[in-house]
Amino acid sequence: MLRLTHCCYVSCSQDTFLDAQHLINSFPHYDVTFVTGSSSSGGNGSSKISTGSGQYDPAALPAPPYKVTFPTDQQQLQIAPGSTKRGADAESTLGSTTTAAEGTASGSTKPVLLVEHYKPVNMGPYPEDKPKGNEVRFTPVQAEAVSSGVQPGLTMVVGPPGTGKTDTAVQILQVLYHNCPGQRTLLITHSNQALNDLFAKMVARDIPARYLLRLGMGERDLDVDDDFSRAGRVNNMLARRLQLLAEVERLASLLGVASAEYTCETAGYFWLLHVLSRWEKFSAAVSSAEHKGRAASVGELFPFKEYFADAPQPLFKGDSYEEDMEVAAGCFRHLRQLFQELEETRPFELLKGQADRVSYLCTKQAKVVAMTCTHAALKRREFINLGLKYDNIVMEEAGQVLEIETFIPMVLQRQEDSIARLKRVILIGDHHQLPPVVQNMAFQKYSHLDQSLFARFIRLGTPYVELNAQGRARPSIASLYNWRYGGLQDLPAVTQNPVFQAANPGFGYDYQLVNVPDFNGRGESEPMPYYYQNLGEAEYIVAVYSFMRLLGYPANKISILTTYNGQKDLIRD
Repeated sequence: MLRLTHCCYVSCSQDTFLDAQHLINSFPHYDVTFVTGSSSSGGNGSSKISTGSGQYDPAALPAPPYKVTFPTDQQQLQIAPGSTKRGADAESTLGSTTTAAEGTASGSTKPVLLVEHYKPVNMGPYPEDKPKGNEVRFTPVQAEAVSSGVQPGLTMVVGPPGTGKTDTAVQILQVLYHNCPGQRTLLITHSNQALNDLFAKMVARDIPARYLLRLGMGERDLDVDDDFSRAGRVNNMLARRLQLLAEVERLASLLGVASAEYTCETAGYFWLLHVLSRWEKFSAAVSSAEHKGRAASVGELFPFKEYFADAPQPLFKGDSYEEDMEVAAGCFRHLRQLFQELEETRPFELLKGQADRVSYLCTKQAKVVAMTCTHAALKRREFINLGLKYDNIVMEEAGQVLEIETFIPMVLQRQEDSIARLKRVILIGDHHQLPPVVQNMAFQKYSHLDQSLFARFIRLGTPYVELNAQGRARPSIASLYNWRYGGLQDLPAVTQNPVFQAANPGFGYDYQLVNVPDFNGRGESEPMPYYYQNLGEAEYIVAVYSFMRLLGYPANKISILTTYNGQKDLIRD
């Protein structure tokens, strides 16, 4: 998780950095200094381990999660090696070698990043209470892109094929949700397929499903268990309300309280009068002179033991007073989260019409609203009339979006008192791949409408971060296009994994360019305007596909790409 105050705080919470060495490798231009001891809790017995010189004991470094404090002097910020951040400020950023005060004191020529370990909050005794973690070991340039994306203003990320653009975008969304829980983010892509891929990865992360909303017709192709459309989210909230009220009924029966589960309002009164009051009495009792420091007292006095009887046992081990108190606090946080979620479902209980519930979902409940740029253009007036509000925009496939389509998502809300609410715009794409499609040749050639705003910013010298390591293709295949990006490297996954080193059964080469002659004296045809077909090429590729299937290649591992709809229909036939 990344946290921002007057200077920039980066904290991985449960996922951004997998271990201490990962964090050190992510910031090679800094002297990463770990603070150990009781500094984070306000004590005086802290010590520092500097890694800038390369002489340190890896075993002495604290385990994650971390809180990382950047230098307050922004001129000291450095970029990751291999990053091709360019533009008006890039040269000065690269040339900046000003040493931080801490760096001078320690004799290092690098600016200092202070890293502190912190203990994650116990959110409850059940396995589902534990947050979903990240398993991606981000490269230094990806870490730079994430840290840049959470800063206010414009962030541009150029992602060559296979460099993890989607993982980087998901991490930025994850960080923004935890870093700024009161802010709302608009997620925009050019195609439904890209939006569904990004949304599916986001669902698997630590963002509650009740805060996610997928708009547009492509939602039906989303490969997830839940329904994230507007109607599906409303139905899910109503079903979740019944589940939560059933939990309230179970808790009330165990505490000997009747009629607490009728509505969200009665459940709220039950929380204040019976749950919160019992917790306060318990906290006062275990803090008294009679019980303080006595481990057995926590389990004896805890008022909700029967409710958590289905949690992994033993709930309280009785070995340590502090550990048992942390378990008790986690149980209370689980209950507080239950009633907080129930309070969020209360508007869906009060609003009787489906249209009102959908409007509330779009404008108040959802924290991340995803749609294509086409849907944003079609529904712009509807969003403005609803009073849609958002603080951040994350746009993937920005290199394929028309300039006007890039601007439309930025004006889906009204300004409040002449103050723009929008705080961050993150554009992620690749201007070297497909440009925007403009069918009118006059507009395309003479008005340059086939140039995206993303490409225009890059040509104007706007600073950007270019991801520099691919993990999708064999190095031999990546050599076909890596020259276009100036230094595109291969991740260890494609250079060391045996799957990428072994030959492809049935094929003599990693890639082949095949010239297919005319079939029966007939080459490319155009049965109708702009509907191009080539029967010989279609027969050839279908034969190759059948050959691969006979060799045992799974169908879901074979992709056939063509540039024309006519050829696609011919291949399917």
